[in-house]
Amino acid sequence: MALLIEQAVNGLQLSMLLFLISSGLALTFGMMQVVNLAHGSLYMLGAFIGLAAHAASGSFVLGLAAGALATALCGLVLEQMLFKPLYPRGFHAQALMTFGLIFFFDELVQIIWGADIKSLTVPAALDGTTLIGGATVSLYRLFLIGCGLLLALVLAGVFTGTRLGAVIRACVDDREAAESLGLQVPRVFTLVFVVGAALAGAAGFLAVPLFTAFTGMGNDTLILALVVVVLGGMRSVLGAFVGSLVVGFSLSIGQILIAGYANAVVYVVLAIVLLVRPAGLIGGEAR
Repeated sequence: MALLIEQAVNGLQLSMLLFLISSGLALTFGMMQVVNLAHGSLYMLGAFIGLAAHAASGSFVLGLAAGALATALCGLVLEQMLFKPLYPRGFHAQALMTFGLIFFFDELVQIIWGADIKSLTVPAALDGTTLIGGATVSLYRLFLIGCGLLLALVLAGVFTGTRLGAVIRACVDDREAAESLGLQVPRVFTLVFVVGAALAGAAGFLAVPLFTAFTGMGNDTLILALVVVVLGGMRSVLGAFVGSLVVGFSLSIGQILIAGYANAVVYVVLAIVLLVRPAGLIGGEAR
C-alpha cells in the first residue's frame, strides 16, 4: 500500500510539474494558435536566471520571482519584435523563426553560465518528508502538486469567471468580431504571450531541485509539453490539465514497468487517444 501511495504521489507531482510547464504553451500555441518552439528555451532561461538570483540573494522565493519576471520580459520583447510581424504569415514562418531561437538561447546560456550542470538544494522549509498512509513523501513534491493545482484553479477562475477571460476567449474565437466590438486584440495577445512566458520561466526554476539545470534542458521538455497540449485538446487550459495528468502518470507507470522506454509509453498513449479523438481529450471539433 505504501508503495502504491508513493507512486501515486510521484505521478501526480510529475503531472503538476508538466502542467506548470505546458500551461504557458497551452495559452500561446493551444489558444492563440501561435507556434512557439522556443517555449522550452524560456523554461531553460527561467531556470538559469532564477539560479543566478538565488545565488546572489540566498532566497528561493526571489529566485522564483526573478525567473518568472525575466522570462516575462523576454516574452514581451520576443512577441513585439519577432512574433507580431509574423502573425499574418502563418505557422511555417513562426516555426522556422522559433526553431532558430532554440539554438540562439542554447548558445547564449552556455556563453553566460557555461556548460556545467547546475543544481539547487530544496529550501529548508520544504527539505523534509511526511507520512501519508504509511508512505514517506517529499515535502517539495507536495509543494509542486500544490502549485500545479493552485495554478489550475486560478486559470479556470480567470477564464470562466472574469471579464478578462471573456475578452481573451472572444479574441481567440473570432478576432474580427472582437475588433469590431472595440477590443484591443493585439494587446490581449501580448498579455497572453507574456503570461505564458512567465509560467515557463517559473516552471524552469521549480524543476531544478529535481532535475538540475543544463544547456538544452528545454528541448526534451518542449516535446512533452507539446504532447500534453495536443493530447489534452487545443484551445483548452482544462485540456492541458487533463493531458498533464495522462502524460505524468504514463511516464510514472512506464518508469516502473519498462524504465528504459518510459517515453515510448507516452507516445503510444498519444497515438491511441488521437486515433479515437483526433481533437484531443477535451477538444472540440478536429481541425
